[in-house]
Amino acid sequence: MYAVIETGGKQYRVEVGTELEVELLDVEPGKTITIDRVLLVADGDESSIGRPLVIDASVSAEVVAQTRGPKLISFKYRPKARSRVKKGHRQELTVLRIADITLDGKSAAKVAKKAESDARTERQRVEEAATAQAAKDAELAAKLSVGAMAETTKPTRAKATQEVTEAKPKTVTKTAAKPAAKPAAKPAAKPATADAKSPTASKAKPAAKSKATDGAVSAPDTEAKPASPKRTRAPKKDE
Repeated sequence: MYAVIETGGKQYRVEVGTELEVELLDVEPGKTITIDRVLLVADGDESSIGRPLVIDASVSAEVVAQTRGPKLISFKYRPKARSRVKKGHRQELTVLRIADITLDGKSAAKVAKKAESDARTERQRVEEAATAQAAKDAELAAKLSVGAMAETTKPTRAKATQEVTEAKPKTVTKTAAKPAAKPAAKPAAKPATADAKSPTASKAKPAAKSKATDGAVSAPDTEAKPASPKRTRAPKKDE
């Protein structure tokens, strides 16, 4: 429901709860006033038009505050007369809040309160239904999670036992292979050093080749150095 009222020589379209600024009224803030000059009242598809006023219609409003409007500047200038006048003005205003609109005993405030209470009860009913459904969903999710955890733990334990049994023989084979490699490498290196230091290195060459492993092929290169005694024989001819 809305109405068109007249106050201060101006017309305003108002509803319940509307706040508007009107020309100054001699009323203290906090008090309520009744505006009798109602030009039109409309309720849905029905409307009542006054000629000039609507009979049995009134609008009650609460005075919120007394304020002043924005500053307006007026400037008057007269050419060739050296006349200039500048003035400022702020209009005194009253802030009203519409409390109720009545027409033939029907109150717009009561209708609005009833609609608000119905909407509130409907909202509460929907919220309660939503909370109940959420609780049921939470219980079902908890049950499903417990069942899923129980199913996943069984195969993991079986896999863990299989991995432990398969890992043990692997460690045994590794420890068995290590001592076999060490004795084969040590005897191959010692004869080569012994042949290099001995004076009869030239005679020991065929024996070293037969006994040495594949890693001792580099031994003949070191034994070829003692060929220096041939140079000592050359000076004997000069004598």
